Order: sequence, then structure tokens, then C-alpha cells
Amino acid sequence: MAFKLPKRQTSGSVVCFSCQKLVSIEQKECLQCGQANPSLWGFARPISRLGANFGFIKIVIIGCTLLYLITLLFDLPGVQSAGVMNLLMPSSYSLLIFGSTGSVPIFEWGRWWTVLSSGWLHGGLWHLGFNMAWLNYLSPMVAKGYGAGRLVSIYTFTTITSSVLTSFVAQYWTSLPASFSGSNFSVGASGGVFGLLGALVIYGQRANQRQVLQQALTLTIVSFVLSAFVGRVDNWGHLGGFMGGYLIGLMPGFNPNQPQRLYHLGIAAGALAVTFVSIILSPIHALLIG
Repeated sequence: MAFKLPKRQTSGSVVCFSCQKLVSIEQKECLQCGQANPSLWGFARPISRLGANFGFIKIVIIGCTLLYLITLLFDLPGVQSAGVMNLLMPSSYSLLIFGSTGSVPIFEWGRWWTVLSSGWLHGGLWHLGFNMAWLNYLSPMVAKGYGAGRLVSIYTFTTITSSVLTSFVAQYWTSLPASFSGSNFSVGASGGVFGLLGALVIYGQRANQRQVLQQALTLTIVSFVLSAFVGRVDNWGHLGGFMGGYLIGLMPGFNPNQPQRLYHLGIAAGALAVTFVSIILSPIHALLIG
């Protein structure tokens, strides 16, 4: 089947991507929210068919799954399965090659870009499944409150804050007990997932959405309590993600009471591009240094 480009709409009405109000395709500015080019050059309707998140959830799920399979195949002899909950774990060597983060990769090897690439790698089949299930559950709520563009930025930003905090703690707070230490090596999308929870908490507060606030707080508390009793969990990474999600909701341009703007979509596109570069940079760097 041949790939077909989305057909540009040239007449009729369309829903403004910013405020979700109906506007004429000819309008250069939305009469409701003042957004310039509310029809996205006539492509707002085909883009909206991707869903409220503009296909971001699919991008993350497909990307993480492909990278998980690649890390398995890259070092098949190193694949381990230590019980049901640790099924089909890629080798540490394979994860390092493809961009795991932590105090060692960042501070000792200078692989600073892994603060992003690590969020797309996973240490086992259940690890991948749990994170993708949470992402699929939380993302629509964040997209509804902030818009698709800001969803991408929140996820990207909190992936970074998660990686930075756990790496910093492992590097500089070495006196902490082992159960409270940061990570020398870390992978997983859970930092971004906790970032979405943080963003939902601040959304519930600022937009006076008490049901959202209560649900987000309950999920956050339960998740942190459960994480405290589960081994191989990066609790500092989770905290870094949650804090990042809460803080970004306080930043100018991320007020959930204000509709998303065209520049939010531009920032989101840039965030995805930088993420892609970070993912391919790790194996290239490993190849160059031998």
C-alpha cells in the first residue's frame, strides 16, 4: 500500500488546535483565543485524527519497543531472565552502548546526552510493559490539560530532570545508605511517567480540577510507596521526574489555564528531534571510541 500524504483542507470549518473552538478555514486568527493560523495551514483536521496527543504516545511506545528489541538482539548471549518479574533483560553492555545514563556515563565518561536517551531504554519485558501502560494511561489526561505540544515538552523535560537528579545523588551523596542512593547506571521511561504525574498535580491545583488533583496525588503516593518496597527501582529518578513535572507547570507558557500556542508545537518538534539525536549518538559514540 502506497503512503499518502495528508490532504490539506481548503474550505469549510475546522477546530482550532489551540482552544478547540470551531473556526472557518479561511480565518487567519482564531476569534476565540487569538491564535494565529488556527487551522495549521489546513492540516489541523488530519493531524487531529492522530488523537489528542498528536500521535506522541504511539511514537514513544513504538520507539521504546524497537529499542528494547534492538538491545536484546545486540547482545543475545548477555540476555538474562531472573524470574517472572525480570524476564528478558538486555545485558548491561548493550544498554550502555545504546545510552543508559547515571553517574558513571555522565560524570566519568562524559556521555551527557544519555539524560535523554536512557528514557527510551528498558531493562526487561515487564519494565517496558509497566512504563508503557502508565504512559498510555496518563498521557491523554496531560494532553487534555496542557495540549499535545506541551505534553511532549513535559515528558522530555522530566526525563532529563529524572536522569540528572539520580546521577547527581549517586555521584555526590555517596554517604547515603545503598537503599537510598542514586543510580550509577539507569534506564527507563518511569522518570517521564512520574513527570506526567507531577504535571497533573499542578494542573489540578492551578485549574481547580479537584478530581484530577485527587487522582494524581493518590497515584503518586501509591507509586512512591510501592517503589520503596521493590528492588531495582530508581526512586531518585522518580522523584526527579515528579519534581520536574510540577515545576514545569509553574513556568511561563505552561499555565494550564491558558491554551497551547503554535510555538508549543515548535518546541515539541525540537524536543523530539533532540531526543532522536541523543538516541543515535550513543551507539555512534561507542563505535568511534572503539
